[in-house]
Amino acid sequence: MQGRRVVVTGMGCVSPLGNSVESSWSAAVSGKSGVSLITRFDAAEFPVRFGGGIKNFDADVLFGKKESRKMDAFIQYGVASSIEAFEDAGLHEYEFDSDRAGVAFGSGIGGIESIERNHDVYNASGHRRVSPFFIPSALVNMLSGHVSMRLTLKGPNVAISTACATGIHNVGYAARAIAYGDSDIMLSGAGEMCTTQLGLSGFCSSRALSTRNDSPEEASRPWDKDRDGFVLSDGAATLVLEEYEHAKSRNAPIYAEVVGFGMSGDAHHITAPPEDGEGGQRAMIAALKDSDLDPSDISYINAHATSTLLGDKAEAAAVQSVFGASLSGLLMSSTKSMTGHLLGAAGALESVFCVKALQEKIAPPTINLCSSDVEGIDLVEGKAKGFEGRAVMNNSFGFGGTNASLIFAECD
Repeated sequence: MQGRRVVVTGMGCVSPLGNSVESSWSAAVSGKSGVSLITRFDAAEFPVRFGGGIKNFDADVLFGKKESRKMDAFIQYGVASSIEAFEDAGLHEYEFDSDRAGVAFGSGIGGIESIERNHDVYNASGHRRVSPFFIPSALVNMLSGHVSMRLTLKGPNVAISTACATGIHNVGYAARAIAYGDSDIMLSGAGEMCTTQLGLSGFCSSRALSTRNDSPEEASRPWDKDRDGFVLSDGAATLVLEEYEHAKSRNAPIYAEVVGFGMSGDAHHITAPPEDGEGGQRAMIAALKDSDLDPSDISYINAHATSTLLGDKAEAAAVQSVFGASLSGLLMSSTKSMTGHLLGAAGALESVFCVKALQEKIAPPTINLCSSDVEGIDLVEGKAKGFEGRAVMNNSFGFGGTNASLIFAECD
């Protein structure tokens, strides 16, 4: 990455696997599923009755009843993950220049639950009963706003929303803001909460979701010949990015370096990728070029692979094309087999998993993969695998044909 060096100094998450980085990562490495029947509302009449919901999360305890009422759940998850990351980076004990610290935090859809709830109020009681906090609780950028206000971050404050590529785009933008000198510290990531009645209805109508109601934990099965759609999930994740010398000067923990970021557009279809994953190829190639690394330098890819027929095959084809002769030394898995698909927040959570994988030199598995339709790539079937190497890649591809790739490397 051109310009100043950018490192990861803190991480936080709220996921279907746990409400912290350590609990989520431990479950992922162990191959545990976080998918279960929906309990947030009565889903008995829906064709899909399960998802990757967040468990044991009490916003009133974390923020107080008055404050939590001002936030949609996607904001609550994002703020909670940001507090964990901020503390993990030791910033709560360090007097940083708030004008040089910013936020890049988005959401794919935003406050759909707030929209549902206030529309119900409007229909039942009229416009005067709609909450004055309705609009601020639903806006995508209010997640970055709340993080900025709570942690006194007065630098860049942006919220990129690019469907399922949202998380990586925000982390990548944040890295470049530091590399280009706009900021010294950036909290970056994404949050999502779409397992609502309206959210589930929309995805059910598009026939994008798995319908394995009798075995929810086995429903997300990337690259498996019997996959029948993805699992709708919720959560948030945050990475604290910091300029290398700034991090060193305060003896911050340095987990990894952001060395490459690539983007592309398919210009093909609103939801389906080209069969050969040509757009994804260009995003990965751009990230490799930005990092000055060769395909052979990448030891692990956390794939976008959501458990859809077209998407999984297209990404595998793209990886085969880009990595070619280097495939024999490459591991690739989809942690969505355990978390389900967090939509806009997926890339942020998977970036956390990439950094943990690089730290511990272990690739989390792809579970529920009984009969693969991909040849020539080690998909880490069923059980985590160790690896040697100093760089890993994360892919996210979103509706509208928007693609993003990030590369993390060990920091010398």
